[in-house]
Amino acid sequence: MRAAHRARIATAFGVDALEVERWIDGWSFGETSSWPITEYGDTSTAATVKSAALLWRYEMDASRRHLLASLPFVPSVLGEWLMSWNYATAPRTVAQQGVRCTVGPADVARINEAREVFGQIDQRFGAGLVRPVVVRYLNETVTPLLRGRYDDRVGSVLMTAAAGMTWLAGWTAFDLSHHGQAQQHFGQALRLAKAGDDSLTGAWVLATLTRQAIHLDQATLAVWLARAATDTARRAQAPPRVMALMLTREAWATALQSRPAETRDGHSGKQVERLLAEAESIHVQGATDRDPVWTSRYEEAELNAEAGNCWRLLGDHIRAVNYAEAAVAAFGERLPRSTRLNRVHAAEAYLGMGELEQALDSARAAIPETKALASTRSVELIRRFASQLEPYGDSIMVREFHDHLNHALAA
Repeated sequence: MRAAHRARIATAFGVDALEVERWIDGWSFGETSSWPITEYGDTSTAATVKSAALLWRYEMDASRRHLLASLPFVPSVLGEWLMSWNYATAPRTVAQQGVRCTVGPADVARINEAREVFGQIDQRFGAGLVRPVVVRYLNETVTPLLRGRYDDRVGSVLMTAAAGMTWLAGWTAFDLSHHGQAQQHFGQALRLAKAGDDSLTGAWVLATLTRQAIHLDQATLAVWLARAATDTARRAQAPPRVMALMLTREAWATALQSRPAETRDGHSGKQVERLLAEAESIHVQGATDRDPVWTSRYEEAELNAEAGNCWRLLGDHIRAVNYAEAAVAAFGERLPRSTRLNRVHAAEAYLGMGELEQALDSARAAIPETKALASTRSVELIRRFASQLEPYGDSIMVREFHDHLNHALAA
């Protein structure tokens, strides 16, 4: 095969030329006919377990992992996922008669405890450090349990726990900007939640897909996903903290789609304000004994941060700054990534107010840890802010900021 053709293959699959040489020389990277992996034709427990285990096993092989990481985000599959989530029937039973092991509540508890620990590492240091551990845990610990022996009661909570850990595999891929890979894991998490008949976890996954669509500026998709998440939560009579997250996420998606500050769409602006007000009034009702374990990630500061993004899109930059600064103060050094992201959001709001110096100060404060975090998303956000400085390109302050940013990220 000619060198030029090999180079094209390497580019198409997002791998280096050496990988292509190994494929051509007979070193197999496995079949690719099953991409995308997450399909919803068969919703049986056995099919769900098989599909999830296949994805996690692919993560263990370097070549397949490269392929996963290079997958694009595919909007067209989301319609099928939503149809399946809303209208497919959950499996009549999730009991399994596997021969590998007998699964009990303690095994499920260990999955949830591990997800909590891995999630804390992700929040403090970024996804790059912990993601390999998450996918290895799924492949080596969760897969054998799913293939084990359990009754319906244990099987239901096992599916939920597996969905939560799969969600984290997707979230960490999202933080590394591997959006097709993230989407595959979110799809599997949604499928596992369906198998466990767990509407609250399903709503959480849909809300996270909304967050990904917002990040990718897929505004219409974001609104559809957000409304599906909100509707799911309402049908499940979700506890206040869950419902507040869904409403805030729907407000953000609605604000992104209508961009009231640019379009002067007063109706959409009122809709966003109504959703935010409802979220705030519900959240103050506090925690309940029905709160899923994952709600611990969504404290008041997190909702304030998302509300700040809504106000920025509404053109209320003063309120956006106040929310972002409040989030920064609440997160502090406890959650470095969230702090850095919200410093940049505050900088964007200051820029919207015309306060260039304050905007640069806020963004500059986010730079030191941005490089240290294993989070591509953090780097992308601060570079996006830097691109918004183009109208001020003649300013000495702006030129100095660009020099400082480029030097810091290159170090």
